[in-house]
Amino acid sequence: RLLPPLLLLLLGPALGPALGQGLGQTRFICTSVPLDGDVCAASALGTGSADELKGTVLQLRETVLQQKETIMNQKETIRELTAKLGRCESQSVLELPGEGKGRKGFSKNTMGDLSRPAAAETLSQLGQTLQSLKTRLENLEQFSRMNSSSQTNNLKDILQNKIDDLEKQVLSRVNSLEEGKLSPRNESEERGKIESTLTSLHQRISDLEKGQKDNRPPDRFQLTFPLRTNYMYAKVKKSLPEMYAFSICMWIKSSASPGMGTPFSYAVPGQANELVLIEWGNNPMEILINDKVAKLPFAINDGKWHHICVTWTTRDGVWEAYQDGTQTGNGENLAPYHPIKPQGVLVLGQEQDTLGGGFDATQAFVGELAHFNVWDRKLSPGEVYGLATCSSKALAGNVIAWAEANIDIYGGATKWTFEACRQLN
Repeated sequence: RLLPPLLLLLLGPALGPALGQGLGQTRFICTSVPLDGDVCAASALGTGSADELKGTVLQLRETVLQQKETIMNQKETIRELTAKLGRCESQSVLELPGEGKGRKGFSKNTMGDLSRPAAAETLSQLGQTLQSLKTRLENLEQFSRMNSSSQTNNLKDILQNKIDDLEKQVLSRVNSLEEGKLSPRNESEERGKIESTLTSLHQRISDLEKGQKDNRPPDRFQLTFPLRTNYMYAKVKKSLPEMYAFSICMWIKSSASPGMGTPFSYAVPGQANELVLIEWGNNPMEILINDKVAKLPFAINDGKWHHICVTWTTRDGVWEAYQDGTQTGNGENLAPYHPIKPQGVLVLGQEQDTLGGGFDATQAFVGELAHFNVWDRKLSPGEVYGLATCSSKALAGNVIAWAEANIDIYGGATKWTFEACRQLN
């Protein structure tokens, strides 16, 4: 009997000389044999098995080529599906905070707009903008009654008709979205048309409101930021001085979600987060001083006017937060013994990633803001209450006082008449 093929392979080098002496010039052919097969019969077919092996190899090679082609096709399918999924996500998903960039050091800085908000949020913002325009027209109507002018009335009627047309466009867009008729490209085009019309309306209303400016005190105005963009903002013309304490108070109104954004930010060379108030995503509102953070217990994202104040002293970093004249929270160790640095840029409505710029649309303030005042001392609870209740003895900020001459606006943000005490009635 022949030795098993595997054993021959293992012992071949050692047995070769010995076997060669007895068999002369030989060669060994390995043939696979079933466990219950006849080894001798299989060895007799040694010559024919070479052809069979060759055929088997060719079949295996053909199988490998077919599998390779299948794998390539599957990879192409995967790439196509991944691309489609990415396009769908970019149109339907708004990146939420918490995991992303809430402040420098958390993630990347972004100079431009991120993906467009989801359709529901976009429509909500447009609805808020239309409501804001209607309110402004009501103010203009009251003004025109006191100053009967046929030209003013005619303009008001024209603008009212334009707002009615815009509302029809928004309702039509809602129906199209619900029925799935709008493709991402068409949706983007529709949004662009509506935003363009809104910008034009804002400008015309602002021009009409200029006639009121001569008849109102310089502090009776508000800023409106109707959409979440990276180009609407206001800038305070003067910088803050070095401060070892401060009080910052304002009237604010917003119902933006998630988060109303950044009411104000103050950046200095080398530190973009020298002093920032921000409500980003689903996080509570925060005050940042030199990149140190305190969470503020405010509940103001309800579309109503609220008066808020934050006070702070560098000694032990003690801070207090007031809403509508009542203290709602306090703490310490917020950037203790760090004075607020001078020679910076104070922006309303945007968070700065660089000195005076680097705005991120997802952190933009959406809403209305008025009576932004800054003091270089800690206000008493009584003084804060007087501001919130429109006391006749209420003070203006000794560092930054709310006045139209102190504020420049950019990118479509608007100024219009605002009387804080009237909002309380």
